[in-house]
Amino acid sequence: MKQQLERLKEEALKELAAIDTGPALESLRIRFLGKKGEITAILKQMGSLSAEERPVIGGIANEIRARLEDMIAKKAEEIETRNMSLRLVEEALDVTIPGRQFSIGRRHPMTVVLDEAKDIFIGMGFDIAEGPEVELSVYDFDRLNIPATHPAREWTDTFYTKEDGSVHLRCQTSPVQVRVMEVQKPPIRIISPGRVYRKDEVDSSHSPMFHQIEGLVVDKGVTMGDLKGTLNLLVRKLYGENTKTRFRPHHFPFTEPSCEVDVLCVVCGGVGCRTCKQSGWLELLGSGVVHPKVLAGCGIDPDIYSGFAFGIGLDRMTMLRYGIDDLRLLFENDLRFLQQF
Repeated sequence: MKQQLERLKEEALKELAAIDTGPALESLRIRFLGKKGEITAILKQMGSLSAEERPVIGGIANEIRARLEDMIAKKAEEIETRNMSLRLVEEALDVTIPGRQFSIGRRHPMTVVLDEAKDIFIGMGFDIAEGPEVELSVYDFDRLNIPATHPAREWTDTFYTKEDGSVHLRCQTSPVQVRVMEVQKPPIRIISPGRVYRKDEVDSSHSPMFHQIEGLVVDKGVTMGDLKGTLNLLVRKLYGENTKTRFRPHHFPFTEPSCEVDVLCVVCGGVGCRTCKQSGWLELLGSGVVHPKVLAGCGIDPDIYSGFAFGIGLDRMTMLRYGIDDLRLLFENDLRFLQQF
């Protein structure tokens, strides 16, 4: 048995000297030192030895095992060092080659205009409020005094998510004002920016998904003059002191009196073009004095308080701000367009 162990040692050392890969080294280790290896197989025969021979053979076997383990570990280190040297040569980097230039991201033009508008309103004492984009019809229509026969409630105009018409993608940010008035007593002064959805055909000035900034002020003695002063200040801060606005009488169920506000078309300067549909003006927002029924429905006494509300199209605000003549450019993510900003 001693001769067998010595023979295995010489055989293992001879094979070990010729090995130069990790898998081959692991195969050798398993063959000689594994649980079912050749040294283990010899040691299983120790039961046939005498009590005096067992410690002698056991000591020799342990010495051979330790020697092989040490030699295998050294060989593994040599192989790893050589492989690392080869990888360093094969994967060498030329540090003299110029690096890649990465473009630095910037804010989207609509984000820039939204941030400017927020700063203007915050400077006038407004807070920012938010509401859900998937809205209950009771908030988007009923509480805003919009009757069941109104065209906006038709399936051809609104994206309903329930067949009974009780839930839909909000078509305006106005329901946020109702939610605020339900939980907050006057004075109230808020804006609520967000996405809105309507079944509009896509063209240079319309999109089925666009952005609004709803505004609401409720307090004692609020008048139409306060509304005009607020909106004129916003427009002049955004577009310059000489910007021309036009207030046109209109009808909205949730305001009375109501008006639409236009801004002189920045694309054609008022001459007429496809962006303004040859009118020389671009519709910017709808507004008016909050209807007494809306106030009363939110638990606010219309005999004591009054207010005004407005809904601004952020997309058109951005078009005016930068002289963009096609709304679709804001949503196409064309880097050639966005890099101009």
